[in-house]
This record gives sequence, structure tokens and C-alpha cells, in this order.
Amino acid sequence: MGRQGRKLAERIGAQAMSIAVLSIILIVLLFAFLGAGLWVAFSLLGVGIAAMALFSNAPLGLVMATTMWGHSNSWALAALPLFIWMGEILFRSRLSDDMFTGLSPWMNRLPGQLLHVNVFACGIFAAVSGSSAATAATIGKLSIPELSRRGYPEKMVIGTLAGSATLGLLIPPSIILIVYGVATEQSIARLFIAGVLPGLLLMTLFVGYVAVWAILNRDSLPMEDISATFREKLRRSRRLLPVMLLIGGVIGSIYAGIASPTDAAAVGVVLALILSWSSGTLTRASFVDGLMGATVTSCMIGFILAGASFLTVAMGFTGIPRILAEWIGGLGLSTFTLLAALTVFFVILGCFLDGISVVVLTASVIMPMVQQAGIDPLWFGIFLVIVVEMSQITPPVGFNLFVLQSLTGRDILTVAYAALPFFFLMIVALVLIVIFPSIVTYLPEQM
Repeated sequence: MGRQGRKLAERIGAQAMSIAVLSIILIVLLFAFLGAGLWVAFSLLGVGIAAMALFSNAPLGLVMATTMWGHSNSWALAALPLFIWMGEILFRSRLSDDMFTGLSPWMNRLPGQLLHVNVFACGIFAAVSGSSAATAATIGKLSIPELSRRGYPEKMVIGTLAGSATLGLLIPPSIILIVYGVATEQSIARLFIAGVLPGLLLMTLFVGYVAVWAILNRDSLPMEDISATFREKLRRSRRLLPVMLLIGGVIGSIYAGIASPTDAAAVGVVLALILSWSSGTLTRASFVDGLMGATVTSCMIGFILAGASFLTVAMGFTGIPRILAEWIGGLGLSTFTLLAALTVFFVILGCFLDGISVVVLTASVIMPMVQQAGIDPLWFGIFLVIVVEMSQITPPVGFNLFVLQSLTGRDILTVAYAALPFFFLMIVALVLIVIFPSIVTYLPEQM
């Protein structure tokens, strides 16, 4: 019995060693492709081809063709270009002007005054764009010059924008939640609804931080006119009502089960076109620009997803995810320890890749160990998105930092330093959803 046990241990050790060598080879190959400037989709395909050609006898061409077609031919994926197009339409409308005009009268009495406009405007625009970078660019183009002109501290202007713009990844309809749902075969509708309360939690933390900072630094803020009457506030906010109805209609129809995410996205596009037309910003040029912008972005994401699906299947043939999950399970790590390790891993990975690439690159390897640890994949999707949000404001490849750098002319480290408090607030949000998972799961359970 002792001899058999030693042989089994030796066999498992040899298997683990071969898997480790294989993993290192594939990781080096992936970073070589990415470092050479190869598109992410081609990099994923190249690694998948190498894995199957070198370490499997399966028919490479047949597996690649059927896998890429099968994962591209998805009704759930149809929501992706529609939500992107809705955001592109509203991006080219007067939405950002309307939000600043409509929100600013209500913020003057709060500690922090118009700094809160950045938080709330980003939250609203996040609910119609689904993109972090688009939210930062759209709100930043208007608020940075306006708040700077009024004398607000540049550090807080940049910080509130950098942190709040990441809400575009979490508040539905979120592009990255669609990608996660397709990659892990989770319900996109339930993922959308699961992101609502965590999104509101982050907004509350951001507003609370700005208020506390303002109380402690009263002399750093300008004196704003707070004499507007309630009737005047309502008059200036009237142009926000159609957008709020659009958001409520899209999310409400999904939550009530009246429409699928794809159906709601199609209705959202029609309503966005109507809003843009009624505001006088819908022209032939803006329509074509919005359609082409949505097409380019959707094709890029779709191609990445197709490459990632093939890599996932290729990894299955090599046995890496299964062995890795068994190894993690054998370590006896607690759920909290595993989540802490994954948080560090994703933040480091997000320093070099965009959020969508992080999700599709890691889904095939991470999900087996997550399920092995008994973690709800729906809850983990929201957890992952918040971590990816954190990576959006960490150098050297924090996309929100690049956007704000171009808008302010400041160097990347200055922008990153301004965003640092909001990075820590996201860590607080992570801790809260770990301690109270019902923050994520409550609304989906009521559907």
C-alpha cells in the first residue's frame, strides 16, 4: 500500500510538473504575441493553435472552426452591438450638457458642491453607454473645463472623474458583463440586475468620500450660488427626464421579465434615436459615425470572444484548467484567501491589458477553480468586474488614466495619484460584497 501511494504521488507530481512546464510555455508565447503588437484576438488564437498542435491529437481545423462559429452564433451576444450603438448615439447627442445643466442646481447645497456632478453624471451616462472610457471622455469634456473655470481643485476634479467613470463597467447595461455572461454561460439578464446594488454602493462611497473631503477642506472649494428655487431646479432638470425614462425602461423591462437583454437593447436604440432626433443632434453624419463606431467596437469584442472561446477549448484538451483546479482545491485555501489572491492577480493583469481582454483570457482557467471553491459564478462576475474597474485606474495601462491624461494634459502619474483614493474605495466595496454577498444576489433572486 505504501509503495502504491508513493507511485501515485510520483505520478501526480510528474503530471503537475508537465502541466507547469506547458503553462509556462503558453504564457511566454502569449506575452510574446502581445508584446509584438499582435491583436489580442490573434494572440489568443495563436496560443490555442500552439496548445492543440503540440499537446493534443484532436483535429485542429475542425475544432477551431466549430468552436468559433458556435460561440459567435449566439442570440445573447446580439445585445452587445445594440447596447454599444445606443451609447454611441447618446454620446453624440447633448446628453452630457443636459446632465451638467440638470444636476448642478441640486448639488450646490451638498458638501463638495459641483464635484458631485461628476459622480452622478458618470453614473447616469454609465447606464446608457456601458463603457468606462466613453463615460470618462464624455463627462470629462464638459466638466473639466467648467469645474476648473469655477476654481475647483484639479486633483479632486480628476479623481472623481477617474473613479466614477469606472461605473460604466458595472452599472447595466454593461458591455463587460455581456462578455462575462457569454464567456461563462451565465444569464446576462441576471448579471445586469446583480450589478445595480453594487453600482449604487460604489456611487454612495464616492459621494461620501467627496463630502468628507469637502468638510475637511472647506477653504479649497469655491463659493457657489445656492439661491435657485425649487421651480428653477425642476425647469433646468426637465431635459434629464427622457434619459432617465430610457434607463428605467431598459433596466425595468429586463428585471420584470418583459424583455430579454437583446430585446431591451433594440428598444433602447430606437428610443435613443428618437431622443437624439428630438434634441436636433441626429444628422446623417452623426448617424453614420455612431453606426460605424458601434460596428468597429462590436467586431473587435466579438473577434476577441471568438479567439477566447477557441483558447478555452484548447485549454480543455491540454487539461490545464482541470489540473489547476484540483491543485488549488488540494491546497485547502479558504474562500477569502482565494479571493484575495485572485484580486491581486487580476489587478496586476489589468495593469497591462484592458478589462475585456482580462475577462476572456482568464475565464477558462479561473472558473473551474472558482466553482471548485463553491463560489457562485453570478456573484463572482460582479466581483471580477469591480476588480477590473480598479485596474482601469492603475498605471501603466489604466484606460481611464489615458483618457483623462489627454483631457487635462497632465502626466499619467499625476492622474493616477488623483485617482488613488477611489481605488481604495473600490477595495472597500469588494470587502463589503464579500462580507454581505446579498448585495449582489438579492435582486437577481427576486426576478
